Amino acid sequence: MTASRYRVDVDPHTAAGSAFVIIGGLVAAVAGPLDLTKGSWLAAYLVLVCGVALIVIGAAQQHLTTAIRARTRVWQLAGWGVANALVIVGSLASVPLVTDAGSVLLFATLAVTAWTAWPLLRTRRTAAFVYVAVLIVLAVSVPIGSVLAHARA
Repeated sequence: MTASRYRVDVDPHTAAGSAFVIIGGLVAAVAGPLDLTKGSWLAAYLVLVCGVALIVIGAAQQHLTTAIRARTRVWQLAGWGVANALVIVGSLASVPLVTDAGSVLLFATLAVTAWTAWPLLRTRRTAAFVYVAVLIVLAVSVPIGSVLAHARA
């Protein structure tokens, strides 16, 4: 196994994901001192869902045998950003319908992302299966998050 086999470059997905992790860390740093009611939720969401998941997607897609079309990558990033913005705004404002709209868009974005991931499974590498497992966990958590948003409203 060579080191280049596991190389991950900075691409729009990993760069945006890294930015979300940093923003989430900053939110976590100020949530307590500013007594932000939903600050810990926001920090965790920014770091885990917006950031780490996007980094995993970007890193995994760098190892596909065929490149993803530019239009698909733009759809993934735009869908990811808008969907998560809607979920965050809807959750912070306690407006479940906005959260639901973001959840639907996030689920669609995950579906497109999963569709592009299938060639990775043919490699039979553990990392490919972990990647698909991450996408499945995210997809399962989308409706759970929507139900919780309705329960809190």
